[in-house]
Amino acid sequence: MIPYGRQDISNEDIESVIETLKSEFITQGPKVLEFEEAVNKRVGSSYAVAANSATSCLHLACKALELKDNEWVWTSPNSFVASANAALYCKANIDFVDIDPNTYNMSCEKLEEKLAVAKKNNLLPKIIIPVHFGGQSCDMEKIFQLSKEYGFKIIEDASHAIGGEYKGKKIGCCEYSSITVFSFHPVKIITTAEGGIATTNDRILAKKMAMDRTHGIERLNQDHIKNRNSEIWNYQQNRLGFNYRLNDLQASLGISQLKRLNEFIIKRNKIAEFYNKNLSSTGIQLPHVIEDSKSSYHLYPIRVSLLKGGINQKKLFYELRNNNIGVNLHYIPIYRQPYFRKLGFKKGYCEEAERYFKEVISIPIFSKLKNIEQQNIVKIIKEICSDSGL
Repeated sequence: MIPYGRQDISNEDIESVIETLKSEFITQGPKVLEFEEAVNKRVGSSYAVAANSATSCLHLACKALELKDNEWVWTSPNSFVASANAALYCKANIDFVDIDPNTYNMSCEKLEEKLAVAKKNNLLPKIIIPVHFGGQSCDMEKIFQLSKEYGFKIIEDASHAIGGEYKGKKIGCCEYSSITVFSFHPVKIITTAEGGIATTNDRILAKKMAMDRTHGIERLNQDHIKNRNSEIWNYQQNRLGFNYRLNDLQASLGISQLKRLNEFIIKRNKIAEFYNKNLSSTGIQLPHVIEDSKSSYHLYPIRVSLLKGGINQKKLFYELRNNNIGVNLHYIPIYRQPYFRKLGFKKGYCEEAERYFKEVISIPIFSKLKNIEQQNIVKIIKEICSDSGL
């Protein structure tokens, strides 16, 4: 079975982890700091805080922005549930903005309409979390302009998007946001096995997130210690935080993987170009990349409305799986999940997200996908579409 995504681990990656295993630190040590500095350099941010998952980073980001009980967070329904759960961890309220029919990212038009209504009802969000679905940036300049008008903070959920670009700058530079979050799960562009990182240009936010990932603890310097008189104190808890730390083994893998990021992005874009060229005649809607943007192509989603011969999303999905092509579904609208339905959300809440959900299939794209596998995927899709009468 060809999976829709897979990690690419080299001998150099393995050796870097082995070297760390032989060192003095295997938990949180110098490799974590080195990884954070490497990410800063790569994306152009001032500060980075690594944690054990992107979900943890989203939670840390919400907490650093002082999200309070019953305040509002808006995000995209076309994402993994973590994009919404981070707000709920802070006992905030969650809502969703429908998606653009071409990019599948948060629709700026729908966002502006929703903000105007919320202002009249005094229910404006504290934070908006746009999600860079599939590796392509949202229209962050427009969202940033709206934040100035309506007073909300922005956390970019760039879990899919390290290596991507927007208006000539790297996603993660925080030109249009307070904080950006990346994921390093094995199916993402680069991996630390499990892990994530939050980037920011705000020193205070970085300090809060760094403390909160380690129980809210701050290590004390010599001057602090002297002020304790006869007592010996080398740390103090200032906030109620969590154990969200990344370890040096994971960081060493991340450092090694980051060196190959450009290689991974080039390979993924070449695969996307191959799909674009060879699937354009099938009647299937292919991904659209906006101008002044470069996608990292974490995903390659295709949309299948009813084709001739009765071929629809469900039939194509299972036909491909029957041919050992491990297609996947990204995503069921978050609000359709049973937990969110208990919060009062109902089927049909975001019309475009619903249409997209009924048509989308993610076909395989990852750096180790062989040419012959790409050709086979295209061949089988064309055969299925041909059988439908196209």
